[in-house]
Formats: sequence, C-alpha cells, structure tokens
Amino acid sequence: MKDLSYALGMMVANDFKRGVFKGIDVNEFAAAFKDVFNGGQPRLGANEANQIINAYYQKAQQEAFEGNKKAGEAYLAENKKREGVITTASGLQYEIITAGTGAKPKASDTVRCHYEGRLLNGEVFDSSYARQQPADFPVNGVIPGWVEALQLMPVGSKWRLHIPSNLAYGEQQVSEQIQPNSTLIFDVELLEILAK
Repeated sequence: MKDLSYALGMMVANDFKRGVFKGIDVNEFAAAFKDVFNGGQPRLGANEANQIINAYYQKAQQEAFEGNKKAGEAYLAENKKREGVITTASGLQYEIITAGTGAKPKASDTVRCHYEGRLLNGEVFDSSYARQQPADFPVNGVIPGWVEALQLMPVGSKWRLHIPSNLAYGEQQVSEQIQPNSTLIFDVELLEILAK
C-alpha cells in the first residue's frame, strides 16, 4: 500500500500543478486530508470549504481570461505592423495569401471553404484540411470575424485571418482549447459560393 499511496499522491499533485490551483500549502492540504480520512473534525465546514474553492477558482479563471485578452491585444498590436497585414475598422486583420478573382459572397450566401484554425501558440484546434473535406456553411452563421472576411474575399482567395476575441467567441469557452477572450488565427480558402 505504500507505493500505491505514493502513486496516488503523485497523481493528485500533478493534477493540481496542471490546473488552476497554484501555490497550494502542502502541509495544510495534508492536514485536511488526514482529518477527513481518519474521521477527525475538519477545521472548515463543507459549505465553507466549497465557497473558498469556488471563489479561488473563479478568481483564477478571471485572471487567466484577462491574460488571454492581453496576450491577444499584444499580438494584434505587433501583427498589424507587419507588411501585408490589413486591419479593418472592426479590428479584424488579414493577409492575402492567394488573391482570388471570383465573386464575393453576401451574408445570405452559403459557401464552401477549406480552413485551419490555430491558437496564438500555434496549436491547431480545427482543420478541414486534416479531415480532407471542405466545409459548407452560411456566411452569416459563423463568428463575426469570418462573416466580415468572407464578404471581402473573392472566390479563389486564400487569406490568413487574425481575429480579435470580440470577433471570435468573446467571453465564451467553446472548447477546452478555445478559452474565453482568445484571439484566433485562421487560414481560410474560399472555394465556391454554393447555389441556393
């Protein structure tokens, strides 16, 4: 049981190190663990303990989300200085990789695109290229940054979009990868406007 106990301790410690609970007092953690495990009287009631944990978690999340926003703002401020980056009035930034010559879709159109979405750290969170299948969707049915960009793109274009969080998912957490206030980068290839 000694090795199992140690292994479980390692597992819990690794989970805490990866999570939001930074700077845990190991001695206090061990004291509470012993109190509960040995049937002693804990220093805190269950409701009080839950309130403390929830308050800490909310504060840590808010700090992380503010960090995401600041990182995105810093990235976009530097990115717009690069040659070939165009910034629209909304704050959307794009680069033309391939200039298409076809028609531009309207908000009411449905389009077929290939795309790859990345976080600022380069991690890919979605890719039609990886699935080897382009995606069809209504122009006005996607995030605001895409809605704006697609209506500027002629068919046959491939652009790199740098989308501020307010034109992406804002304060929503849509997946484990895409946290609130995330600035996103998409390579978008507009293949065609589909017949209605």
